[in-house]
Amino acid sequence: MNFGTVLLQLSGGLVVSVEIFFLTLLFSLPLGLVVAFGRMSKNGILRTITKVYISIMRGTPLMLQLIVVYFGPYYLFHVRISAAYRFIAVIIGFAVNYAAYFAEIYRGGIESMPRGQYEAAQVLGYNKMQTFFLIILPQVVKRILPSVTNEIITLVKDTSLAFVIAVAEMFTVAKQIAAAETTVIPLMIAGAYYYVFNLVVALAMEKVEKHYRYYEA
Repeated sequence: MNFGTVLLQLSGGLVVSVEIFFLTLLFSLPLGLVVAFGRMSKNGILRTITKVYISIMRGTPLMLQLIVVYFGPYYLFHVRISAAYRFIAVIIGFAVNYAAYFAEIYRGGIESMPRGQYEAAQVLGYNKMQTFFLIILPQVVKRILPSVTNEIITLVKDTSLAFVIAVAEMFTVAKQIAAAETTVIPLMIAGAYYYVFNLVVALAMEKVEKHYRYYEA
């Protein structure tokens, strides 16, 4: 077994894993905030729809959701599935799944804010949008960072689930090499890559938490 070749192949898979990771965060973080607003809406229909959505996303396996997103267009609308759609389906599946988790984290943070914060902002002449984005949101971000960090670290490991629709991320590449070479070394190297990836994410989130410590009493 050529270690240089193995590392090169795994690095190619790592690039795919990193792409899935960042694109999922890019879409799921803002989508989660929108879903949280729907979950807290005074409109009963909208609130019910978002509750059902969150319940389904959190109550069914991500692997199953990826399969539905990938094969759904064909079985529901008879749309031909292209090879290029595999990666798009992965991003859609991951984004809508993680948005549900982030939505509940956002909701918990927003609802934990004292009512006095809103009343003080109103006295100072802030409108609802200014109150939320200038006063409430920065404090909410501070409160929810530990929970968000846990979800982000889980996301790093969940990228391996892309294999279910044949997207060759790092773990899939490691399994292929391990099977071809009849050795577990590629899997061990992949595990080390995941650990380093998570370590970098954890350190980055720790710095973000330190940045928001000025909100502490």
